[in-house]
Amino acid sequence: MDKNYFDFLVIGGGAAGVFSAITYKKKHPDQSVILVEKSAVLLSKVKVSGGGRCNVTHACFDPGLLCKNYPRGNKELRGPFHHFQPKDTIDWFESRGVKLKTEADGRMFPITDQSETIIRCLLSEADQLGVVIQTRQKILNLLKKDNHFSLEIEKKEPLFAGKVVLATGSNPDGYKWAQQLGHTIEPPVPSLFTFNVPTSNLKHLSGIALSHVEIAINESKLIQKGALLITHFGFSGPAILKLSAWGARYLHEKQYRVPFYINWVPEYTEEKMTSILLDTKKNSPQKILFSENPFILPKNLWRFFLEAISPEPSQKKWCDFSLKEIRALTTKIHRDVYLLEGKTTHKEEFVTCGGICLKEVNFKTMESKICPHLFFAGEILDIDGVTGGFNFQNAWTTAAIIANHDLS
Repeated sequence: MDKNYFDFLVIGGGAAGVFSAITYKKKHPDQSVILVEKSAVLLSKVKVSGGGRCNVTHACFDPGLLCKNYPRGNKELRGPFHHFQPKDTIDWFESRGVKLKTEADGRMFPITDQSETIIRCLLSEADQLGVVIQTRQKILNLLKKDNHFSLEIEKKEPLFAGKVVLATGSNPDGYKWAQQLGHTIEPPVPSLFTFNVPTSNLKHLSGIALSHVEIAINESKLIQKGALLITHFGFSGPAILKLSAWGARYLHEKQYRVPFYINWVPEYTEEKMTSILLDTKKNSPQKILFSENPFILPKNLWRFFLEAISPEPSQKKWCDFSLKEIRALTTKIHRDVYLLEGKTTHKEEFVTCGGICLKEVNFKTMESKICPHLFFAGEILDIDGVTGGFNFQNAWTTAAIIANHDLS
Protein backbone atom coordinates (compact mmCIF):
# COMPACT_ATOMS: atom_id res chain seq x y z
CA MET A 1 0.00 0.00 0.00
CA ASP A 2 2.99 2.34 0.52
CA LYS A 3 3.52 3.61 -3.03
CA ASN A 4 -0.18 4.39 -3.41
CA TYR A 5 -0.64 5.85 0.05
CA PHE A 6 -0.82 9.60 0.67
CA ASP A 7 -1.30 11.53 3.89
CA PHE A 8 -3.66 14.01 2.25
CA LEU A 9 -5.76 13.40 -0.85
CA VAL A 10 -7.81 16.11 -2.59
CA ILE A 11 -10.54 15.21 -5.06
CA GLY A 12 -11.33 18.07 -7.44
CA GLY A 13 -9.07 20.39 -9.40
CA GLY A 14 -11.00 23.65 -9.09
CA ALA A 15 -10.09 26.67 -6.96
CA ALA A 16 -11.04 25.01 -3.65
CA GLY A 17 -9.25 21.75 -4.44
CA VAL A 18 -6.02 23.27 -5.68
CA PHE A 19 -5.89 25.76 -2.80
CA SER A 20 -6.57 22.95 -0.31
CA ALA A 21 -3.63 20.95 -1.64
CA ILE A 22 -1.30 23.96 -1.72
CA THR A 23 -2.10 25.37 1.71
CA TYR A 24 -2.00 21.96 3.39
CA LYS A 25 1.35 21.04 1.82
CA LYS A 26 2.78 24.45 2.79
CA LYS A 27 1.72 23.91 6.42
CA HIS A 28 2.72 20.23 6.49
CA PRO A 29 5.75 19.93 4.17
CA ASP A 30 6.71 16.47 5.44
CA GLN A 31 3.36 14.95 4.50
CA SER A 32 2.53 13.59 1.06
CA VAL A 33 -0.25 15.40 -0.82
CA ILE A 34 -2.02 14.33 -4.01
CA LEU A 35 -4.74 16.01 -6.05
CA VAL A 36 -6.93 13.95 -8.37
CA GLU A 37 -9.05 15.52 -11.13
CA LYS A 38 -11.32 13.79 -13.64
CA SER A 39 -10.82 16.28 -16.51
CA ALA A 40 -7.70 17.05 -18.50
CA VAL A 41 -7.14 20.53 -17.03
CA LEU A 42 -7.21 22.17 -13.63
CA LEU A 43 -8.93 25.42 -12.64
CA SER A 44 -11.23 25.54 -15.67
CA LYS A 45 -13.77 27.71 -13.85
CA VAL A 46 -11.03 30.12 -12.79
CA LYS A 47 -10.07 30.46 -16.45
CA VAL A 48 -13.50 31.64 -17.64
CA SER A 49 -14.61 33.60 -14.57
CA GLY A 50 -15.05 37.34 -14.84
CA GLY A 51 -15.02 37.19 -18.62
CA GLY A 52 -11.58 35.59 -18.57
CA ARG A 53 -10.17 38.08 -16.04
CA CYS A 54 -10.89 36.06 -12.85
CA ASN A 55 -12.79 37.90 -10.15
CA VAL A 56 -10.49 36.63 -7.37
CA THR A 57 -12.30 38.15 -4.40
CA HIS A 58 -14.17 41.23 -3.19
CA ALA A 59 -12.84 44.22 -1.28
CA CYS A 60 -15.01 43.62 1.78
CA PHE A 61 -12.81 43.26 4.83
CA ASP A 62 -15.34 43.13 7.66
CA PRO A 63 -16.28 39.46 8.28
CA GLY A 64 -19.74 40.47 9.48
CA LEU A 65 -20.48 42.43 6.31
CA LEU A 66 -18.80 39.82 4.14
CA CYS A 67 -21.16 37.11 5.42
CA LYS A 68 -24.18 39.09 4.21
CA ASN A 69 -23.24 38.28 0.61
CA TYR A 70 -23.98 34.59 1.09
CA PRO A 71 -27.65 33.53 0.80
CA ARG A 72 -26.61 30.17 2.21
CA GLY A 73 -23.70 29.74 4.62
CA ASN A 74 -23.67 33.28 6.01
CA LYS A 75 -23.77 32.17 9.66
CA GLU A 76 -21.30 29.33 9.22
CA LEU A 77 -18.71 31.44 7.39
CA ARG A 78 -18.45 34.13 10.05
CA GLY A 79 -15.86 32.18 12.07
CA PRO A 80 -13.79 31.06 9.06
CA PHE A 81 -13.70 34.63 7.73
CA HIS A 82 -12.04 35.75 10.94
CA HIS A 83 -9.21 33.35 10.08
CA PHE A 84 -8.97 33.81 6.31
CA GLN A 85 -10.77 36.64 4.53
CA PRO A 86 -10.19 38.80 1.41
CA LYS A 87 -7.21 40.59 3.01
CA ASP A 88 -5.54 37.22 3.45
CA THR A 89 -6.34 36.27 -0.14
CA ILE A 90 -4.78 39.51 -1.37
CA ASP A 91 -1.69 38.96 0.80
CA TRP A 92 -1.35 35.36 -0.37
CA PHE A 93 -1.31 36.25 -4.05
CA GLU A 94 0.75 39.43 -3.67
CA SER A 95 3.43 37.57 -1.66
CA ARG A 96 3.78 35.39 -4.75
CA GLY A 97 4.08 38.29 -7.15
CA VAL A 98 0.44 38.61 -8.21
CA LYS A 99 -1.00 42.04 -7.46
CA LEU A 100 -4.73 42.57 -7.41
CA LYS A 101 -6.72 45.71 -8.22
CA THR A 102 -10.09 46.86 -6.93
CA GLU A 103 -12.77 48.08 -9.31
CA ALA A 104 -15.47 50.63 -8.47
CA ASP A 105 -17.98 47.97 -7.43
CA GLY A 106 -15.51 46.24 -5.08
CA ARG A 107 -14.63 43.31 -7.34
CA MET A 108 -10.95 42.43 -7.37
CA PHE A 109 -8.95 41.17 -10.36
CA PRO A 110 -5.28 40.58 -11.13
CA ILE A 111 -3.76 43.79 -12.52
CA THR A 112 -3.02 41.85 -15.72
CA ASP A 113 -6.77 41.34 -16.28
CA GLN A 114 -5.96 37.75 -17.21
CA SER A 115 -7.14 34.66 -15.37
CA GLU A 116 -4.03 32.85 -16.59
CA THR A 117 -2.06 34.95 -14.09
CA ILE A 118 -3.97 33.35 -11.22
CA ILE A 119 -3.78 29.87 -12.75
CA ARG A 120 -0.02 30.07 -13.30
CA CYS A 121 0.50 31.29 -9.73
CA LEU A 122 -1.48 28.43 -8.20
CA LEU A 123 0.00 25.68 -10.36
CA SER A 124 3.53 27.02 -9.92
CA GLU A 125 3.07 26.98 -6.15
CA ALA A 126 1.75 23.41 -6.29
CA ASP A 127 4.74 22.34 -8.37
CA GLN A 128 7.28 24.03 -6.09
CA LEU A 129 5.75 22.45 -2.99
CA GLY A 130 5.73 18.99 -4.53
CA VAL A 131 1.99 18.39 -4.71
CA VAL A 132 1.34 15.30 -6.83
CA ILE A 133 -1.30 16.03 -9.49
CA GLN A 134 -3.16 13.42 -11.51
CA THR A 135 -5.63 14.50 -14.20
CA ARG A 136 -7.92 12.46 -16.47
CA GLN A 137 -8.76 10.16 -13.55
CA LYS A 138 -12.14 8.46 -13.67
CA ILE A 139 -13.01 7.87 -10.04
CA LEU A 140 -15.31 4.94 -9.45
CA ASN A 141 -15.76 5.11 -5.69
CA LEU A 142 -14.53 6.55 -2.40
CA LEU A 143 -14.59 4.16 0.56
CA LYS A 144 -13.58 4.38 4.21
CA LYS A 145 -11.72 1.35 5.56
CA ASP A 146 -10.61 1.39 9.19
CA ASN A 147 -8.45 4.50 9.56
CA HIS A 148 -7.88 5.26 5.91
CA PHE A 149 -9.75 5.99 2.70
CA SER A 150 -9.62 4.01 -0.53
CA LEU A 151 -10.12 5.77 -3.85
CA GLU A 152 -11.04 3.39 -6.66
CA ILE A 153 -10.00 4.62 -10.12
CA GLU A 154 -10.84 3.03 -13.46
CA LYS A 155 -8.00 0.95 -14.99
CA LYS A 156 -5.64 1.82 -12.11
CA GLU A 157 -4.70 0.55 -8.70
CA PRO A 158 -6.61 2.28 -5.90
CA LEU A 159 -5.14 5.20 -4.01
CA PHE A 160 -5.14 5.25 -0.21
CA ALA A 161 -5.11 8.25 2.10
CA GLY A 162 -5.31 9.18 5.75
CA LYS A 163 -7.30 12.34 5.06
CA VAL A 164 -9.51 13.26 2.11
CA VAL A 165 -10.88 16.57 0.91
CA LEU A 166 -13.95 16.56 -1.30
CA ALA A 167 -13.77 19.70 -3.45
CA THR A 168 -15.88 18.51 -6.35
CA GLY A 169 -18.18 21.53 -6.60
CA SER A 170 -21.67 20.71 -7.81
CA ASN A 171 -20.60 17.47 -9.49
CA PRO A 172 -23.14 14.74 -8.64
CA ASP A 173 -20.34 12.23 -8.03
CA GLY A 174 -19.08 14.25 -5.07
CA TYR A 175 -22.56 14.32 -3.57
CA LYS A 176 -22.86 10.56 -4.09
CA TRP A 177 -19.58 9.78 -2.32
CA ALA A 178 -20.46 12.08 0.57
CA GLN A 179 -23.85 10.37 0.92
CA GLN A 180 -22.19 6.96 0.96
CA LEU A 181 -20.05 8.19 3.84
CA GLY A 182 -23.14 9.26 5.79
CA HIS A 183 -23.82 12.84 4.70
CA THR A 184 -27.06 14.58 3.82
CA ILE A 185 -27.27 16.52 0.56
CA GLU A 186 -29.43 19.62 0.32
CA PRO A 187 -30.98 19.31 -3.18
CA PRO A 188 -28.94 21.31 -5.70
CA VAL A 189 -30.72 24.02 -7.69
CA PRO A 190 -29.30 26.84 -9.85
CA SER A 191 -28.33 30.19 -8.35
CA LEU A 192 -27.08 33.39 -10.03
CA PHE A 193 -29.12 33.40 -13.21
CA THR A 194 -30.73 36.02 -15.43
CA PHE A 195 -34.47 36.41 -15.99
CA ASN A 196 -36.18 35.29 -19.17
CA VAL A 197 -39.22 37.49 -19.82
CA PRO A 198 -40.58 36.62 -23.31
CA THR A 199 -43.53 39.01 -22.87
CA SER A 200 -41.34 42.00 -21.97
CA ASN A 201 -42.15 45.02 -24.08
CA LEU A 202 -38.71 46.45 -23.30
CA LYS A 203 -36.69 43.99 -25.39
CA HIS A 204 -36.31 46.58 -28.15
CA LEU A 205 -34.33 48.63 -25.59
CA SER A 206 -31.78 45.84 -25.11
CA GLY A 207 -28.47 47.20 -23.86
CA ILE A 208 -29.87 49.99 -21.69
CA ALA A 209 -28.42 49.84 -18.18
CA LEU A 210 -29.53 51.57 -14.99
CA SER A 211 -27.30 51.91 -11.96
CA HIS A 212 -29.95 51.69 -9.26
CA VAL A 213 -33.36 50.03 -9.38
CA GLU A 214 -35.40 47.90 -6.99
CA ILE A 215 -36.72 44.48 -8.01
CA ALA A 216 -39.12 42.36 -5.98
CA ILE A 217 -40.89 39.04 -6.46
CA ASN A 218 -44.64 39.45 -5.95
CA GLU A 219 -46.16 37.69 -2.92
CA SER A 220 -42.76 37.06 -1.34
CA LYS A 221 -40.20 38.86 0.81
CA LEU A 222 -37.60 38.69 -1.97
CA ILE A 223 -36.36 42.14 -2.89
CA GLN A 224 -33.03 43.52 -4.12
CA LYS A 225 -31.58 46.86 -5.20
CA GLY A 226 -28.76 47.43 -7.64
CA ALA A 227 -27.83 47.82 -11.28
CA LEU A 228 -30.06 46.39 -14.01
CA LEU A 229 -29.48 45.58 -17.66
CA ILE A 230 -32.32 45.31 -20.17
CA THR A 231 -31.61 42.41 -22.54
CA HIS A 232 -33.07 40.85 -25.67
CA PHE A 233 -34.43 38.00 -23.51
CA GLY A 234 -35.52 39.95 -20.43
CA PHE A 235 -33.32 41.32 -17.65
CA SER A 236 -29.82 40.83 -16.26
CA GLY A 237 -27.35 42.71 -14.09
CA PRO A 238 -26.32 42.57 -10.41
CA ALA A 239 -29.80 43.25 -9.01
CA ILE A 240 -31.27 40.33 -10.98
CA LEU A 241 -28.40 38.00 -10.13
CA LYS A 242 -28.66 38.82 -6.42
CA LEU A 243 -32.41 38.28 -6.48
CA SER A 244 -31.93 34.91 -8.19
CA ALA A 245 -29.39 33.88 -5.55
CA TRP A 246 -31.51 34.80 -2.54
CA GLY A 247 -34.59 33.37 -4.22
CA ALA A 248 -32.95 30.26 -5.67
CA ARG A 249 -35.10 27.70 -3.86
CA TYR A 250 -38.31 29.72 -4.02
CA LEU A 251 -37.97 30.32 -7.76
CA HIS A 252 -37.12 26.66 -8.32
CA GLU A 253 -40.27 25.63 -6.45
CA LYS A 254 -42.27 28.04 -8.62
CA GLN A 255 -40.66 26.51 -11.76
CA TYR A 256 -39.24 29.92 -12.64
CA ARG A 257 -42.66 31.34 -13.40
CA VAL A 258 -43.61 34.23 -11.11
CA PRO A 259 -44.65 37.86 -11.49
CA PHE A 260 -42.16 40.47 -10.34
CA TYR A 261 -41.98 44.23 -10.42
CA ILE A 262 -39.30 46.83 -11.04
CA ASN A 263 -39.21 50.16 -9.24
CA TRP A 264 -37.17 52.21 -11.68
CA VAL A 265 -36.65 55.14 -9.28
CA PRO A 266 -36.46 53.58 -5.78
CA GLU A 267 -34.99 56.69 -4.16
CA TYR A 268 -38.43 58.33 -4.25
CA THR A 269 -41.74 57.28 -2.75
CA GLU A 270 -44.76 57.17 -5.04
CA GLU A 271 -46.05 60.36 -3.40
CA LYS A 272 -42.74 62.15 -3.96
CA MET A 273 -42.64 61.05 -7.59
CA THR A 274 -46.15 62.42 -8.15
CA SER A 275 -45.11 65.68 -6.51
CA ILE A 276 -42.03 65.97 -8.76
CA LEU A 277 -44.15 65.39 -11.87
CA LEU A 278 -46.71 67.98 -10.75
CA ASP A 279 -43.87 70.48 -10.18
CA THR A 280 -42.57 69.73 -13.66
CA LYS A 281 -46.02 70.44 -15.09
CA LYS A 282 -46.25 73.67 -13.09
CA ASN A 283 -42.77 74.92 -14.00
CA SER A 284 -42.71 73.82 -17.65
CA PRO A 285 -46.32 73.88 -18.87
CA GLN A 286 -45.51 74.71 -22.49
CA LYS A 287 -42.70 72.19 -22.87
CA ILE A 288 -43.15 68.87 -24.65
CA LEU A 289 -43.51 65.84 -22.34
CA PHE A 290 -40.52 64.03 -23.80
CA SER A 291 -38.23 67.05 -23.42
CA GLU A 292 -38.50 67.11 -19.62
CA ASN A 293 -37.04 64.07 -17.81
CA PRO A 294 -37.13 64.84 -14.06
CA PHE A 295 -35.87 61.40 -13.00
CA ILE A 296 -32.98 61.45 -15.48
CA LEU A 297 -33.93 58.05 -16.90
CA PRO A 298 -32.37 56.89 -20.19
CA LYS A 299 -34.14 58.84 -22.94
CA ASN A 300 -35.62 55.85 -24.74
CA LEU A 301 -36.84 54.33 -21.49
CA TRP A 302 -38.44 57.65 -20.51
CA ARG A 303 -40.13 57.77 -23.92
CA PHE A 304 -41.39 54.19 -23.37
CA PHE A 305 -43.02 55.14 -20.05
CA LEU A 306 -44.65 58.25 -21.50
CA GLU A 307 -45.97 56.34 -24.53
CA ALA A 308 -47.43 53.70 -22.21
CA ILE A 309 -49.54 56.41 -20.54
CA SER A 310 -50.15 58.99 -23.23
CA PRO A 311 -49.84 58.75 -27.03
CA GLU A 312 -47.38 60.98 -28.93
CA PRO A 313 -45.40 62.37 -25.96
CA SER A 314 -43.09 64.07 -28.46
CA GLN A 315 -45.98 66.43 -29.29
CA LYS A 316 -48.07 66.66 -26.13
CA LYS A 317 -47.34 69.51 -23.70
CA TRP A 318 -47.04 69.21 -19.94
CA CYS A 319 -50.00 71.54 -19.45
CA ASP A 320 -52.14 68.95 -21.22
CA PHE A 321 -50.88 66.09 -19.05
CA SER A 322 -53.74 65.31 -16.65
CA LEU A 323 -53.50 64.41 -12.97
CA LYS A 324 -54.87 60.96 -13.82
CA GLU A 325 -52.08 60.46 -16.37
CA ILE A 326 -49.45 61.71 -13.92
CA ARG A 327 -50.60 59.21 -11.31
CA ALA A 328 -50.65 56.41 -13.90
CA LEU A 329 -47.08 57.32 -14.93
CA THR A 330 -46.00 57.30 -11.28
CA THR A 331 -47.50 53.85 -10.76
CA LYS A 332 -45.87 52.55 -13.95
CA ILE A 333 -42.40 53.74 -12.94
CA HIS A 334 -42.79 52.77 -9.29
CA ARG A 335 -44.23 49.29 -9.84
CA ASP A 336 -43.63 48.06 -13.39
CA VAL A 337 -44.86 44.43 -13.46
CA TYR A 338 -43.38 41.60 -15.57
CA LEU A 339 -43.66 37.81 -15.68
CA LEU A 340 -40.61 35.63 -15.19
CA GLU A 341 -40.93 32.61 -17.50
CA GLY A 342 -37.54 30.94 -17.21
CA LYS A 343 -33.89 31.52 -16.50
CA THR A 344 -30.67 31.82 -18.43
CA THR A 345 -27.50 30.64 -16.72
CA HIS A 346 -24.22 31.83 -18.18
CA LYS A 347 -21.52 29.21 -17.67
CA GLU A 348 -18.98 31.64 -16.28
CA GLU A 349 -21.47 32.70 -13.60
CA PHE A 350 -22.86 29.23 -12.88
CA VAL A 351 -23.30 28.65 -9.17
CA THR A 352 -25.32 25.99 -7.38
CA CYS A 353 -27.47 26.39 -4.30
CA GLY A 354 -27.36 23.11 -2.37
CA GLY A 355 -24.78 20.54 -1.33
CA ILE A 356 -23.42 19.11 1.92
CA CYS A 357 -25.72 19.90 4.85
CA LEU A 358 -23.86 22.54 6.86
CA LYS A 359 -24.95 21.12 10.23
CA GLU A 360 -22.82 18.07 9.47
CA VAL A 361 -19.55 20.05 9.14
CA ASN A 362 -17.25 21.49 11.81
CA PHE A 363 -16.46 24.98 10.48
CA LYS A 364 -13.43 25.33 12.74
CA THR A 365 -11.66 22.68 10.65
CA MET A 366 -14.05 21.96 7.73
CA GLU A 367 -14.05 18.32 8.90
CA SER A 368 -17.08 16.10 8.68
CA LYS A 369 -18.88 15.55 11.98
CA ILE A 370 -19.97 12.15 10.66
CA CYS A 371 -16.88 10.71 8.99
CA PRO A 372 -13.55 11.51 10.70
CA HIS A 373 -10.74 12.81 8.47
CA LEU A 374 -13.13 13.69 5.65
CA PHE A 375 -13.11 17.41 4.78
CA PHE A 376 -15.05 19.69 2.47
CA ALA A 377 -14.04 22.84 0.61
CA GLY A 378 -15.80 25.15 -1.81
CA GLU A 379 -19.06 24.77 -3.60
CA ILE A 380 -19.72 21.14 -2.64
CA LEU A 381 -20.99 22.66 0.61
CA ASP A 382 -24.46 24.19 0.73
CA ILE A 383 -22.84 27.61 0.47
CA ASP A 384 -23.17 30.11 -2.33
CA GLY A 385 -22.50 33.80 -2.67
CA VAL A 386 -23.82 36.56 -4.85
CA THR A 387 -21.85 37.70 -7.88
CA GLY A 388 -18.71 39.74 -7.26
CA GLY A 389 -15.92 37.36 -6.19
CA PHE A 390 -17.68 35.94 -3.14
CA ASN A 391 -17.85 32.36 -4.38
CA PHE A 392 -14.11 32.27 -4.98
CA GLN A 393 -13.55 33.72 -1.50
CA ASN A 394 -15.59 30.86 -0.07
CA ALA A 395 -13.27 28.47 -1.93
CA TRP A 396 -10.06 30.13 -0.68
CA THR A 397 -11.35 30.39 2.90
CA THR A 398 -12.73 26.88 3.36
CA ALA A 399 -9.60 25.41 1.74
CA ALA A 400 -7.26 27.45 3.94
CA ILE A 401 -9.17 26.56 7.12
CA ILE A 402 -8.40 22.87 6.54
CA ALA A 403 -4.66 23.54 6.45
CA ASN A 404 -4.57 26.10 9.25
CA HIS A 405 -5.74 23.77 11.97
CA ASP A 406 -4.10 20.82 13.63
CA LEU A 407 -5.33 17.76 11.75
CA SER A 408 -3.32 15.14 13.56
